[in-house]
Amino acid sequence: MNTDLPQTEQVNPRTAGLDELSTEQLVRILADEQRAAVDAVLAVSDALAQAVDEIAARLRRGGRLHYVGAGTSGRLGFLDASEMPPTFGTDPSLVCGHIAGGTGALIKAVEGAEDDAAAGEREMRDHIRENDAVVGISASGGAPYVLGALRAARAKGAWTMGVANSPEAPLVREPDLGIVLKTGPEPLTGSTRLKAGTSQKILLNTLSTSVMVRLGKVHDNLMVDVVATNQKLRNRALRLVTRLAQVDDEQARGLLQSAGGSVKLAVVMARKQVDAQQARALLSAHGDSLRLTLAL
Repeated sequence: MNTDLPQTEQVNPRTAGLDELSTEQLVRILADEQRAAVDAVLAVSDALAQAVDEIAARLRRGGRLHYVGAGTSGRLGFLDASEMPPTFGTDPSLVCGHIAGGTGALIKAVEGAEDDAAAGEREMRDHIRENDAVVGISASGGAPYVLGALRAARAKGAWTMGVANSPEAPLVREPDLGIVLKTGPEPLTGSTRLKAGTSQKILLNTLSTSVMVRLGKVHDNLMVDVVATNQKLRNRALRLVTRLAQVDDEQARGLLQSAGGSVKLAVVMARKQVDAQQARALLSAHGDSLRLTLAL
């Protein structure tokens, strides 16, 4: 094994002979290798908590969160960013995805895009403000597009974090905070859509959800800022109001209608016996936290 290569490019001795296995053996070993992804994220939980607090503080000051990646890593950043508005009622600009090769690379690989450091620099120069936070993601930790982006973001005053699956990678040495997800060699040599990609998705899900909890977007373990864009979500919003406001379905529907579909507003209106405008003012005075508002 060539130990000079990034870990994600090294050969995994545990999965030698994949093409000679039975289908049952093949499926089992590929799934079993994914266990390393969860362990890798758990091992960096302290550093991840530090990132959550830093990013939440910046977003409270009007900053935004940016994910920058290439290939699988870039697509995972876009996926996480796209799920913030419907899940937490955020403005689409609050969490942004940036991928080497542009949005076309989300569905089709763009040859050489990850090697273009200047493109990463330009992307950040056009989008970054001082209070922003930028998370660069690269399994090898050496994608020039990502490195260029983080260097440009830091130069503009943004807080930067690098996530890689290879120790000693530039991406974890240069930013304000570097995190290594030690998933080891892939079951299919070099295919970072497997263990490395899984670990990155777990990390990004954990990071963004934790940030939204800190921003008051969650009450207990409930999505109280959910945007009800389909019948399933409208039913969920109705259940949330009946539970938290302690009202029946008919009352909950009326409250939601008066609150413009906002679960939080509906709950505050019911619990504090106020109208929508007063409920909005109460929430605003308490950092948009339903728990703090209801504790009055």
